[in-house]
Amino acid sequence: MQYIRPFNTLGINDVAIVGGKNASLGEMYRRLTEKGVKVPNGFATTAEAYRHYIKFNDLEGRIRLLLDELDISDTQALAIIGARIRSWINHGQLPTELAKQIDTAYQQLEAEYGEHTDVAVRSSATAEDLPNASFAGQQETYLNIRGSHNLLATCKQVFASLFTDRAISYRVHQGFDHMDVALSIGVQKMVRSDLATSGVMFSIDTETGFRDVVFITAAYGLGENVVQGSVNPDEFYVYKPKLAEGKRPILKRQLGEKAIKMIYSGDPMVGLSTRNVDVKQKHRNRFALNDDEVLALARQAVIIEQHYSDQTDQARPMDIEWAKDGETGELFIVQARPETVQINLDSNYTQTYHLQTRGTVLTRGKSVGQKIAAGNARVIIEAADMHELNPGEVLITDITDPDWEPVMKTAAAIVTNRGGRTCHAAIIARELGIPAVVGCGDATTNISTGQPVTVCCAEGDDGLVYDGLQTFDRQQIDLSSLTQGPRPKTHIMLNLANPAQAFEASRLPNDGVGLARLEFIINNSIRIHPRALLEYGQLDQATRNIINPIIAGYADPKAFYIQRLAEGVGTIAAAFYPKPVIVRLSDFKSNEYASLIGGERFEPKEENPMLGFRGASRYPSDEFSSSFALECAALKYVREAMGLNNVALMIPFVRSINEADTVLELMANTGLARGENGLKVYMMCEIPVNALLADDFLELFDGFSIGSNDLTQLTLGVDRDSGIVSSFDERNPAVLKLMQMAIETCKRQGKYIGICGQAPSDYPEVSQWLVQQGIESISLNPDSVIKMTNVVLEIENQTLK
Repeated sequence: MQYIRPFNTLGINDVAIVGGKNASLGEMYRRLTEKGVKVPNGFATTAEAYRHYIKFNDLEGRIRLLLDELDISDTQALAIIGARIRSWINHGQLPTELAKQIDTAYQQLEAEYGEHTDVAVRSSATAEDLPNASFAGQQETYLNIRGSHNLLATCKQVFASLFTDRAISYRVHQGFDHMDVALSIGVQKMVRSDLATSGVMFSIDTETGFRDVVFITAAYGLGENVVQGSVNPDEFYVYKPKLAEGKRPILKRQLGEKAIKMIYSGDPMVGLSTRNVDVKQKHRNRFALNDDEVLALARQAVIIEQHYSDQTDQARPMDIEWAKDGETGELFIVQARPETVQINLDSNYTQTYHLQTRGTVLTRGKSVGQKIAAGNARVIIEAADMHELNPGEVLITDITDPDWEPVMKTAAAIVTNRGGRTCHAAIIARELGIPAVVGCGDATTNISTGQPVTVCCAEGDDGLVYDGLQTFDRQQIDLSSLTQGPRPKTHIMLNLANPAQAFEASRLPNDGVGLARLEFIINNSIRIHPRALLEYGQLDQATRNIINPIIAGYADPKAFYIQRLAEGVGTIAAAFYPKPVIVRLSDFKSNEYASLIGGERFEPKEENPMLGFRGASRYPSDEFSSSFALECAALKYVREAMGLNNVALMIPFVRSINEADTVLELMANTGLARGENGLKVYMMCEIPVNALLADDFLELFDGFSIGSNDLTQLTLGVDRDSGIVSSFDERNPAVLKLMQMAIETCKRQGKYIGICGQAPSDYPEVSQWLVQQGIESISLNPDSVIKMTNVVLEIENQTLK
């Protein structure tokens, strides 16, 4: 009987023989090596080898008898029975022929890689890594195993891990008969990532299901810490469609803490084969991958996804583990399985959660699940105490591993001190459909058992845990009728500020982004005044101490500003590509810039900043021109290096023709000349002079976007934020007259005309009037899009009648 199959004899159709994990490794080793996907060599034991071992040791009947009587909801009984079964298997005897074949296959690896070569020994269940059930982390993995004697002993431990508590529970939950599932052992040459880095990547956004990105996590050392969630890793997003064009579309870089790394132990031939050590602070402050490596990994992910999609004749996003060899510098793929959460969701429906009240923020981390949940907290540190969790409680813990799974499905939400978006807690939370906040650092110290809390993952990258049971609502939206039905002739576009909401917002029926604001990116992602970064060397030490951890990982303060701004704009542009995305250049007022880190020393104090040093008047000034150059450099990078040429630019608050001319010349000098490489430059029509002199302004621009808020304020002489004067109303005849002038002039000149103010959302009669005037586009906040699409369709139908 053949109990061993080398990787070069395996393929995707061998799941029943060697399980999903080993079948996938064989498929990639055999068919994707020539396409640039590097997979370390190895071999697998067959499912028949496992069955032979169980039968040889007379274990099947004894195991079935114990499991037939088990109630998996009794976690203490589950622990006792699981331990007993594993002990039986561990103390069994390997049949002579099976042991001989394993030894021979290992000797062949030694001939290829050297005597006592180090191998990873992993499980691959025949029900594992299927498109509808991941079984991720159910069995054990053993790293840095050397020598035939150690390998044979480890193989028995892997066989035994088919009956870990979490694996028993998971099979019951998924409806698999315990004895129908067999286990294959994968023995694979180790990649020396203990001397470099490793991580996990998905060829899909794990939170929204957006298909056009690769999501990569990275940390130092062997990959188990990332998989288990023991570290908070670096994160990267890469836009797939532009990779093939040779662009560098890294949409996001997020520095993780990376506090520990797993390395080889001192003597791998005895005792523990790996151990964790602390990472030096200077290494924590660097990204674990450089940009070239991020792009190389993303290319491998695209190749793997395309191959598996071709094999199955359907889209097949993948969950992939990778490792960098510290001796050779090569990047290897060590596992690949189908992504099983987003791919199984109904894309015709979307759920939206909105928090209506907010309490004190107790802790924050990385959001998983885009949902909100509330309940009493239950702080549990040790897995042995997990039975204390009651249904509907919020689990607060340091870290979870697969041992926690039997109780995790009863939690309302999960909050952990450690872990990233690809850690165990995050994967299981997505699979269970509950929110999780991971990598908080201080959750178990800031939250007490019994304390009512609200877990919010519906507001972008940051997941927040609020004190108390906050009020929130949930809506389920059927997108099918909107995406398949007729579209309005008037373009319905989106107003967006937060890049973290772009992927989800792109699912709404839309014609692109009519207003992407830079202010949110600057305020939330950069947080530092641009001149404080340009003049970093002249700052006091206290301010530099605040800035240093924020800019860690980037080449210098200037590079930080340019890349962070490019990442935010690039994320929005990629989410909607190739639809137009109109990016408004920065329009902070002096008081808002002053509130940024280091900002007070660079900003004037104005009595009325709303009417002061803002918009186009800033850009050529001595006080701001160098900062504006950074802004332009970021936008040029998005269009050229990332290849996202769907980005158009819009200049706000232009008071005069001369001012417009000066700003356009500044932009051209930085490589953003209107008309070059298809660049369109629009102007905000938000000051009465813009409408009154529309013909003159339009000689310089490709069109207008009406900002109804400022236009109303400046036409009526009313502070739009005032609670005293109540005459602010976009429906005022004078405001409508100015809008009409702008629309008619744009139409006469054949230029773009849209509106991105609040008026259409607030007043249906304004929407009707705008459609009748022939407005080209109405740009709305995402929560107004579905309602307004139907309103505009109805208005257009009435107008035709």
